[in-house]
Amino acid sequence: MTGFHRARRTVYAALTPVFVLGLAACAGFPNTIFGAHSEIGRTEDRLTYLLLILGGLVFVLVEGTLIWALFRFRARPNATTPQQTHGNTTLEITWTLIPAVILAIIAVPSVRAIFETQAAAAAGSVQVEVIGHQWWWEFRYPQYKIVTANELYLPVGRTASFTLRTDDVIHSFWIPQLAGKRDVVHKEKPNYLWFTPDSAGAWNGFCAEYCGTSHSNMRFRVFTVSPEQFAAWVKHQQSGPAFPATAAAPTQPDTSKKPAAAPAAPAAASLASADTNSATYPRDQLPTWTVPETPLPTDEHFDGSTIAKADAGRGAQLFKTAACIGCHTIQGVSPGIIGPNLTHVGSRTTIGAGLYPNDMKHLTMWIKDARLMKPGVIMPPMGKGLPESMGAFDDQQIADLAAYLSSLK
Repeated sequence: MTGFHRARRTVYAALTPVFVLGLAACAGFPNTIFGAHSEIGRTEDRLTYLLLILGGLVFVLVEGTLIWALFRFRARPNATTPQQTHGNTTLEITWTLIPAVILAIIAVPSVRAIFETQAAAAAGSVQVEVIGHQWWWEFRYPQYKIVTANELYLPVGRTASFTLRTDDVIHSFWIPQLAGKRDVVHKEKPNYLWFTPDSAGAWNGFCAEYCGTSHSNMRFRVFTVSPEQFAAWVKHQQSGPAFPATAAAPTQPDTSKKPAAAPAAPAAASLASADTNSATYPRDQLPTWTVPETPLPTDEHFDGSTIAKADAGRGAQLFKTAACIGCHTIQGVSPGIIGPNLTHVGSRTTIGAGLYPNDMKHLTMWIKDARLMKPGVIMPPMGKGLPESMGAFDDQQIADLAAYLSSLK
């Protein structure tokens, strides 16, 4: 009897963490697939619930029968050898028909959901071309001639139609709270997805297909906003960056030989001012689960005192002479074609494809040595003395570059 109780305690101890993990998995916060905020998401919800319920019933039936058989036909003292049977036609027909009926019940809503989710998007949809890169996301709005990166804006109540391609390996586009994932395959064989957001908010997006070293770091943000806010965002994105538009030339000849600073760009912008820009999602309204908390590498060092002396004007001049212009596009400044478009990078909430907050602290360290902050990233180090550095900039120059990029609202 003691052995029985010991075995029971062992089973309870083993099942306790399983039970706790099961409860944690059922939590509806923050990246749950249940309670979706689009019609496609709700269709997938209904099908998922049906499969869970039917699967649970099958599990209970099969495991219940197994447990009953174990106790009913267990060995007993002085028991005789039971009569051996070879087949039972009625039983075999029953256990064949029951799964067939369950599969038929599953098939009907499954096929209906397939046709619904694969139907053509509604006329007048917002067209978005999604291009997956290792390891960041490019978003193009061909209707509006907009190109941006890692942050997706969509109007509430209007269908968004996505054309999904990859620039390298296979990725998978997934916004759990809006719709199910869809694979991002070859350029010549694009995949498609559409849904209509039904409520405003900020949501997390992910790559859901292993794609290499920084697969788990390939994230993005989705902002669903009112049609009026979306129109304002489109107008803002179609314009050039704020810094070149507001930069003022000196009123008298400059004999210092130093590049002119831009009065409209704060020297050490922390990007908090982006909250006042009505064209972008207010930062003070971001849900906590959309604000990244990735720890910085312990062996990354940067002289923080340079941030207070950072000058966006010097950074603008430095950008134009650095290797940056070969990789990054800034409207009216550089035509780079490799990295993310930086025309309005200062108005984005994150850097590194959703990995770090977009502030001076993280931006300076990213410019200095992005490869240390995100394994496998293509962007080379820019700091002086670092292996394979493309810039050989000291910390003050890097702070100037960061101030310039921060000013590009």
